[in-house]
Amino acid sequence: MTKTFHPEKLDIKAFAQAGGHLAQHEALLKYPRLAEEAHGLLHPDLRVDWQADAEMRSDGGNGHQPWLHLRVEATFPMQCQRCLGPVDMPLWVERSFRFVPDEATAEALDEDFEEDLLALSPDFDLHTLIEDELLMALPVVPRHDECPESVTLASSSEDFEAANAEKPNPFAALASLRVGKSKD
Repeated sequence: MTKTFHPEKLDIKAFAQAGGHLAQHEALLKYPRLAEEAHGLLHPDLRVDWQADAEMRSDGGNGHQPWLHLRVEATFPMQCQRCLGPVDMPLWVERSFRFVPDEATAEALDEDFEEDLLALSPDFDLHTLIEDELLMALPVVPRHDECPESVTLASSSEDFEAANAEKPNPFAALASLRVGKSKD
């Protein structure tokens, strides 16, 4: 009999022992923190495509540890920081995670290992991990490769220059005080 695995409550150890594989195509709207980050730019046809594969690997001694290999692809709507127009940013995540018995072990071993360590859980939420990884993959400064409209790259405008011309130079006033003192 084949065991069915659910991404919301995934028994990682059993999933790895079974050499499990899960893949889904889901609406980006299913991920609430991502939806919030989109600042109203989300539309219902944006998708997250993900695939998770698990295996048991030797830990170098006599035991084996569960590993999860995750691949995620999505397109995320953002605001271009150059032209301020909407830009769809492609996101790609490919990561492997080794599971250890608990949080304390993960924290203690974190500095010694290159791979990402997570605490083993019988009801691991794979969707939360996918959402975390996508949030970390978001660019800090999203922008088009080439903006659809030309961008005015000026540091000031005519109004700014006119306002500056009308203001008296404060150093000119100081200079007049100094000139008056030198005559005394």
